[in-house]
Amino acid sequence: MTTLDHATTMTPAGPLTIVAGPDGRVRATGFTADVPGLVALIHPSLRDRIELRERADLGDISARVTSYLDGDLTAIDDVPVRQYSDGAFMTHAWEVMRGIKAGEPVTYTRFAEMAGRPAAIRAAAAACARNAVAFFVPCHRVLRVDTTLGGYRWGLEVKQWLLDHEARR
Repeated sequence: MTTLDHATTMTPAGPLTIVAGPDGRVRATGFTADVPGLVALIHPSLRDRIELRERADLGDISARVTSYLDGDLTAIDDVPVRQYSDGAFMTHAWEVMRGIKAGEPVTYTRFAEMAGRPAAIRAAAAACARNAVAFFVPCHRVLRVDTTLGGYRWGLEVKQWLLDHEARR
């Protein structure tokens, strides 16, 4: 049995819930209070036989979220995460996505180039869509080629708030 801890923090963009494994690495996060919905985003190989435990906060992870909200936009950059994909490109794309700096969004086309597969724009978009640890792996920083928002699992209002927050700093 694996225990996954979860905590929800209120943010200006709504509730941010984080689910972390016993290794302290974030396994899912989203702007929602729906913990079972978040757990469903975790790859099946990382959520077999789990027990959920609610916490007031998740220590250093929660402290880094607070720092980010207070204006230290790099505070979340190296929060440890753990997600899994059956494809090597997706895993690589998530690593590349972590290198997209706050306040410097890129297009899906540029993101595909950064990931080493310029023609794989749809695969780059799929990496954003399947990202279970959005926020820490900042898929909100990837935009359509015309720089409009495109999609975001947690809503375009949340994506816009994150981008505006990062642009102000």
